[in-house]
Amino acid sequence: MKNNKYIKSLFLRVLVSIILFLSISIFINHSDKNLLLFKKNIYDKTLNFSKINKAYNKYFGDVLPETDLSMVSKDNLVYKDAKAYKEGVLLTGVNNISLFKSGIVVFIGEKEHYGNTIIVQGMDGIDYWYGNVSDINVKLYDYIESDTIIANVKDGNLYVVFKKNGEVLNFEEFI
Repeated sequence: MKNNKYIKSLFLRVLVSIILFLSISIFINHSDKNLLLFKKNIYDKTLNFSKINKAYNKYFGDVLPETDLSMVSKDNLVYKDAKAYKEGVLLTGVNNISLFKSGIVVFIGEKEHYGNTIIVQGMDGIDYWYGNVSDINVKLYDYIESDTIIANVKDGNLYVVFKKNGEVLNFEEFI
């Protein structure tokens, strides 16, 4: 009885996914205007994975493991000093980077003023920026658990920025 229920549920999920894929394909192939609209709203913007995860969980069930949404602690990252820098803080005396929160890697690359940067979108909707990194151990769109070492820091100086919905959050509130 449980197998039949599972198979029906799986079949329904696959069917809905196929219908969604075909609908999007028809939409973007209908006109160049639709293609540009789709590209502008999907490819040119940062996807909010926490919203996608909530919608997916609502309609299809939980796919990602449960995460603790409590505030981060400074035990996750050891540093000697913190100074304000641009939108975030400069942490000195850091060797390697472990994540504050579980999340999905949404950016790896150069950012002005921050150097080589990794941006992880936490399951709480906050973007965690880690700048001035080297020897990166993750790939784009990897799901990473908190306390996982994701990279090393160049010269012991790490730039950290917290953003939610495009607004910079105070570093001190998280420590």
